[in-house]
Amino acid sequence: MAIEHDYFGLLESGPDGSIFWSDHVEIGDQTVTVDLTAPDQDDVSAAALDVAAAMISAIESIDLSARNAMVSELNDRTSEVTEFILQQQEQLGDDIESFLVDISGDTHMDVIRSLQLISMTILADEHGGSDPFAVLEYALDPDSTEDVLLVNLTSDGSVQSVTSAD
Repeated sequence: MAIEHDYFGLLESGPDGSIFWSDHVEIGDQTVTVDLTAPDQDDVSAAALDVAAAMISAIESIDLSARNAMVSELNDRTSEVTEFILQQQEQLGDDIESFLVDISGDTHMDVIRSLQLISMTILADEHGGSDPFAVLEYALDPDSTEDVLLVNLTSDGSVQSVTSAD
């Protein structure tokens, strides 16, 4: 079986009924991997695919919202954003400056500004549910796949939570 959509084209299901679509989107001077997945194509609605396509088209504004959510968590010393930044400072030491795009003197803000959006994963079967519909993956060092922050989004594009990959 397959699902056809204006943006995604023909989404064919695998032998287990799952669907998967992947592409690369340019945002600024970086390339972001975008994946759409669902374990069962029967759980994917046309509305979910429309929302997914709109999110991909609006990836720059979604990125800005995600970064603003990270900034809002800086007031909490126990937030995962703060802990992630402290971990990066400890791990990288003085070398952290080589990963920063701007050095303003506020290291926490500089790290958030310097995080690279690595990927956006859309969980198409979670449209309208309580689990994340999309997950943005950020890293200070794009070669380090373990040290990442994940921003979970609802199907209306709102930030649900920010977590580390631990």
